[in-house]
Amino acid sequence: MGRIVIVAYKPKAGKAEALKALTKTHVPRLLAEGLVTERPPVICESEDGVIIEVFEWKSAEAIVAAHDNPVVHQLWAEYAEVCDYVPLNSLGEVNNLFAEFTAV
Repeated sequence: MGRIVIVAYKPKAGKAEALKALTKTHVPRLLAEGLVTERPPVICESEDGVIIEVFEWKSAEAIVAAHDNPVVHQLWAEYAEVCDYVPLNSLGEVNNLFAEFTAV
């Protein structure tokens, strides 16, 4: 069964556009590795510039398998260059009953 995840990426200084471009390649690259479903990801941005991505892993086992995949390790290295991961509850929008974000 698929596993929906929501991740928040805070861009490093001057890296916002690079982060957006990288995030648009994230799921296609995972799909090529057979780790995610074909469900299109949702990519959006908070008021303070954090990029939020919602996507679906194929299974809990696929998440575990990602940790041994060299393509995933390369993706993680690329993300490390342009952002830091932040908890969703650090975004002001999550305090609203209907959290709204800007589509990317």
